[in-house]
Amino acid sequence: MRLDRFDLNLLVAFDILVEERNVTRAARRLNLTQSAMSAALRRLREAFADEILVQHGKKMIPTAAALSLAPEISAVVADLRSLIARGLSFDPSQSQRIFRIVASDYVTTVLIGPMLERLQKSAPGIRIEITLPRNDIHERLEDGELDFIVAPERFLEGPHPRELLFEERHVVVGWSGNPLLDQPLTEELYYSAGHVAVSVSRDGTFIENHLRENGDRRRIEIICAAFSQAAWMLPGTTRLALMHERLAQVMASRLPLRIVDAPVDLPIMREMLQYHHARAADTGLTWFREQLRNATADRIG
Repeated sequence: MRLDRFDLNLLVAFDILVEERNVTRAARRLNLTQSAMSAALRRLREAFADEILVQHGKKMIPTAAALSLAPEISAVVADLRSLIARGLSFDPSQSQRIFRIVASDYVTTVLIGPMLERLQKSAPGIRIEITLPRNDIHERLEDGELDFIVAPERFLEGPHPRELLFEERHVVVGWSGNPLLDQPLTEELYYSAGHVAVSVSRDGTFIENHLRENGDRRRIEIICAAFSQAAWMLPGTTRLALMHERLAQVMASRLPLRIVDAPVDLPIMREMLQYHHARAADTGLTWFREQLRNATADRIG
């Protein structure tokens, strides 16, 4: 097989096919029709003189040859993406680039949202796609589907670069008319109240995981799917919620809320930025990392 006659896009198809082990899902990820994906698989079989995927009951499984090739082809695909990214100059004032980020509604509220005014002036053509945390974010970063993950340090995985954006503490938040907050909040009063908790994925949240691992004694009455939702569950009730201090300050400027220190020891949360090592030299991503750092310095200090 001569390289000058080989379609390098087939390497991308190989990488996704072996990972998904399903033609339909692979086609969806590459934004192709199922027939086009089937044609790519047929061409791969011809090029490598191997079945690549074989039917086993209702499933498709990679051949031994495909499994042995998979790590090398995955590395080649990542290197090619990095090479192409480095070869392209980035002018924020003219760019139409899409930046794809995983971030919670908390990070969006206290960091990303406030920096958009500046970006609209310096980079009016860029687009930002924000995805809430899911259980597959590290696989998506590995595959090049994401540019950045912004998350607490304990949720980061893999060998890819990571850097500290800022540190955050958690505070207790309740309705401004909550009688429990008219006096110093003791541990006994804290546990006597009903509580609002947050669950954003199967991995849990930083503070909920800490409490669960240390024998959580709260009486959870409401569970929300986003951090900012918790604040709306408090007015007019005697319930309490643990919230990121900066998010609590934002929400208290919009709702009748009171913020007090927690009567129990809670760890400091380290909010991190992670990106793929193969794209560390990407000029566009380097520029965007700098914007996040500037926003952190301006908004958080």
